[in-house]
Amino acid sequence: MTIFGGVITISNISTLLFVVFAVLTVGYALGRITIKGVSLGDAGVFIIALLFGALFFHVDATGLIFSGSAKPYDFSAGLSLVESLGLVLFVTSVGFIAGPKFFGNFKRNFKSYVLIGLVIILAGGLSAAGCIGLGEVVGYGGTITEQDGFVAMIVGLLSGSLTSTPAFSAAKASVAEEYQSLVSVGHGIAYIFGVIGVVLFVQLIPKLSRANMAEERAKLIVKEEDTKESPVRKLFEIDHMGIAAFSLAAILGTVIGQIKIPLSAQGLSGTCFSLTTTGGCLLVSLIMGHFGRIGKVSMMPAAGTLKLFRELGLVFFLVGAGIPGGAEFVENFDAMYFVYGILMTIVPMIVGFLFAKYVLKLSLLNNLGSITGGMTSTPALGTLIGVSGTEDVAAAYAATYPIALIAVVLVSQFLIVLF
Repeated sequence: MTIFGGVITISNISTLLFVVFAVLTVGYALGRITIKGVSLGDAGVFIIALLFGALFFHVDATGLIFSGSAKPYDFSAGLSLVESLGLVLFVTSVGFIAGPKFFGNFKRNFKSYVLIGLVIILAGGLSAAGCIGLGEVVGYGGTITEQDGFVAMIVGLLSGSLTSTPAFSAAKASVAEEYQSLVSVGHGIAYIFGVIGVVLFVQLIPKLSRANMAEERAKLIVKEEDTKESPVRKLFEIDHMGIAAFSLAAILGTVIGQIKIPLSAQGLSGTCFSLTTTGGCLLVSLIMGHFGRIGKVSMMPAAGTLKLFRELGLVFFLVGAGIPGGAEFVENFDAMYFVYGILMTIVPMIVGFLFAKYVLKLSLLNNLGSITGGMTSTPALGTLIGVSGTEDVAAAYAATYPIALIAVVLVSQFLIVLF
């Protein structure tokens, strides 16, 4: 049987499953190691996935090849499926978890969420512009000799630093065909620190500020206005775990995420914006989580189901993204570009955090939740939930994420046009 251009065999499937669960086993063990109260947590899975990709996979004309395979087989499609499934499970769970309190919190902090999302992405864009200017002074580095190629590399680094797939896709579509590979290389180089940097940031800030988490959690409580007591209705459940309702949200979100809005004169054949599957699933699950039912049919999955899918989705995403990232990182690593990527991750985080703290006066957990959304960092939200001890931080992530999603696509395209 063939699928995605490769031959699927029992051996290939077994190898893929072995790799995924081996990475999860070792990654969780690494994530539990704590040094002065700071641990990698779920990001330990990402580190092991990167190492596994670097040590046991290589990229050639055939694709992403597992070095231990008797015959060459491209595992990129299988790992992409694992990554996509993980994202759907994670963001849909987050939407359902945040839904009941999302709109009250969003109404109260609407301007703050919009502003912090814009500030973070603008800071990232200015950092990228600064790197372009620096490169023109000290040299482009590597084998790049033309400004257009260097700009393509930088916008790739920006999308990787902000772990933004939509920005990555938009940048590739906006540069000349001969430079599209440079966008991919830049994205891969910066993506690694883009994940790990935000994960460590949301752990270090509460410790450095010596935050009292009980007090910070109390500040997240949203008082619903105009709520009236209503008599209990027995709602009909399609299944007791709510998997059917979860699946419906994932289906609708996937469809909505594929809707394309043209951003250029070429219409659908040119650069387009879409929520992508991630944004679509998040939007639909937020709405379904808020209302909780359709008529007398319950549309709210069980809490245990959401916690399981959230965790499983996160680590599947980390494995699916980490293994190819590790293989490509080895193939394309350049120290200067890696430093540029670090700058484009750190500067937006610090600027966003200080802006939210001193200008917007957001509480610590609302601040950090907004940072994870503004940086479009799925793994960092998972870490923040563990650090804070409450899933209510997901509301700030969900509110800021769409703003950042749109802004980073536009900023990436603006950089290409400007330079």
